[in-house]
Amino acid sequence: MFKPLSLFLGWRYVRSRHGNGFSAFISASSTFGIALGVMVLIVVLSAMNGFERELSQKLLSIVPHVELVSVNEPIQNWPEALDRVQANDDVIAAAPVVKLTGMLQHGLQLKAVEVRGVDAKLEQKVSSIADYMVAGDWQALNLGNKLQNSIIIGSGVAKKLNVSLGDKIQLLLPPPQSGVDVKQVFSSPITTHVEVAGIFKFGGTIDETLAYIPLSLANDVMGYNVEQTQTIRLKVNDVFSAASIGRQVAYSFDHYVYINNWTREQGHLFNDIQLVRMVMFIVLVLVIGVASFNIVSTLIMAVNEKQGDIAILKTMGASSSTIMLAFITQGLVNGVLGSLLGAGCGVYLALNLTHIMRTIEDFLGVTFLSGDVYFVNYLPSVLHSSDVYATVITALIMSFIATLYPAWRATKIDPAQVLGQQ
Repeated sequence: MFKPLSLFLGWRYVRSRHGNGFSAFISASSTFGIALGVMVLIVVLSAMNGFERELSQKLLSIVPHVELVSVNEPIQNWPEALDRVQANDDVIAAAPVVKLTGMLQHGLQLKAVEVRGVDAKLEQKVSSIADYMVAGDWQALNLGNKLQNSIIIGSGVAKKLNVSLGDKIQLLLPPPQSGVDVKQVFSSPITTHVEVAGIFKFGGTIDETLAYIPLSLANDVMGYNVEQTQTIRLKVNDVFSAASIGRQVAYSFDHYVYINNWTREQGHLFNDIQLVRMVMFIVLVLVIGVASFNIVSTLIMAVNEKQGDIAILKTMGASSSTIMLAFITQGLVNGVLGSLLGAGCGVYLALNLTHIMRTIEDFLGVTFLSGDVYFVNYLPSVLHSSDVYATVITALIMSFIATLYPAWRATKIDPAQVLGQQ
């Protein structure tokens, strides 16, 4: 069978290397180091992809993607305004919202909350909050009236106030501001008795700060009529383009509004994920680089051992490129084996990372990610084939670069000097 001479020699040198214990150890350590770096890099990138997915699919299912907030006057005829903004191809749904900052009181307990006045049916189109109800019914907000107003609160708020479903609590809201009347600025808050109609548990700080009331009650507080609203909330098809979509919708809107998007409140989470991804990529690529440059030591020892063979090959007419390719082939075997081994282990661990971490948590009896602090209580993982390809190609390129100098040194051996010493 025809074999290129350089490949044949490189493979022969790889097989013969196993007889030298120290050389074999250095070669194995470089292969293991490359495999370890590739494996860990694939796992870390998959974990970062998982957090990014949970950010976009879970946290941003509750947090508004885009909000158009009226500057001075309330938005008029909000049903018609919803139809106009939903005509944009990038907008999936829209809903009216009145945002207030208030206090909830039960007995001697007080809790500051962000209160959102919403239409229960329309809010479900832009938010998945109804999926996280642990007590009561989301649609209970539609049953609210002036005699018996309803409120839905987070589990953290319920725990702080020590209330449960059906309890009556006081809602204290600031009066609507108009002008710069000092008396009105320091006027007493509006007090409303509400009944806990539902409790949701989402995780993180949202459970500690958020409450929902009927849109009609919020309108009464703000002095709006039934067709007026303070804010229009948008759900967009691409959360990472929310800022540009918000500007596009606002520019075609016939009302003077502020443009808010999720990056103002939760953007730090996305930035943190990207920062960790970049830092870990750089660190682990350097780990792969250090392991790859162990190939240099292996090949230099191989060149010193094979000086006689190189001299004979040169006297028989072997070109410098043939000799150089032979040692490059020998060195690349470590890079290829390490990359493939690391990629295989990394893909397996990335696909089973969530299950593996849960098993470790159950065995140790600890929780690495608390749902009360973070927006997830498990370690997510999403494997992208592009990450695997990029990692393997990076490892192979660094392995190839590491072989160049020793292979070039092999071509500089003088046959006359070497054979004269034999």
